[in-house]
Amino acid sequence: MATVQMALPLETRQEQVIPMSYEEYLTAFEDPIQAEWVNGVAIVFMPPTTRHQRIVWFLSVLVGLFVKRRRLGEFFMAPLEMKLAAQGSSREPDLLFVSNEHLDRVTEKRIEGPADLVVEVISPESAGRDRAEKFDEYQQAGVREYWIIDPRPGLERADFWVLDAQGKYRPVPLDSAGIYRSTILPNFWLDTNWLWQEELPDPVELLAQIMGPEP
Repeated sequence: MATVQMALPLETRQEQVIPMSYEEYLTAFEDPIQAEWVNGVAIVFMPPTTRHQRIVWFLSVLVGLFVKRRRLGEFFMAPLEMKLAAQGSSREPDLLFVSNEHLDRVTEKRIEGPADLVVEVISPESAGRDRAEKFDEYQQAGVREYWIIDPRPGLERADFWVLDAQGKYRPVPLDSAGIYRSTILPNFWLDTNWLWQEELPDPVELLAQIMGPEP
C-alpha cells in the first residue's frame, strides 16, 4: 500500500498519512510502531524525542505504581490501541488508566472504549492534535480526565481537564504551589515542577511522599 502525504498542518507534515480502512489498519504494521487510525487514514508518527520519553517513563512509574499499590485498576503506556467507539477513532495515548469499574474494556489486543484517564505528552509535531483533535474526541467518548503535558523548551506547561456533569471538559487549575490533585485517582497529587527539572527526580521516592506513611 503506497504512502500518501496529505495537506496537513505544519506540525504533522513529517508524519506518514496512509488512507486505509480500520480493518486494513489492524493488520497493516508488523513492527511495533506508534500509529493511529482516524477518519479513514492511518497516521504513523515520527519517533519521540528523548525528553518526551523521559517524562513518559517518569509518569508511568509514578502513576503506574500508585495505581498498582492502591489496586485502582490497570495502567498502560503506548503503544496500545484505545478504540474510542465502535465507529470512532483508534488512538494510542502515551499513558492511560482504566479503573476497576471499567476493566471489561480491557481486552487482549486493545482497550475497547474510553479509558478513565489519558495522558498525552506533547511532541514538536503533536501540539495541535493533542490540544484540538484528541481533546474533542476524548471529551465526546467520555474520557473522564485528560492531562496534556508540554515539555517543549520555553513552552513548559501542564493542563488538566475533567468531564463535568454535561459531558464537557472543564479545566482544573493547579494550586499556588503548582500541584494538581486528580479526581480519578483518589489521593493522588502531582507537583508539576517535577516535570521541568533538567534531571527528573526519582519517581519511587516521590511515590512515598504521595502515599504517605503506611498505616
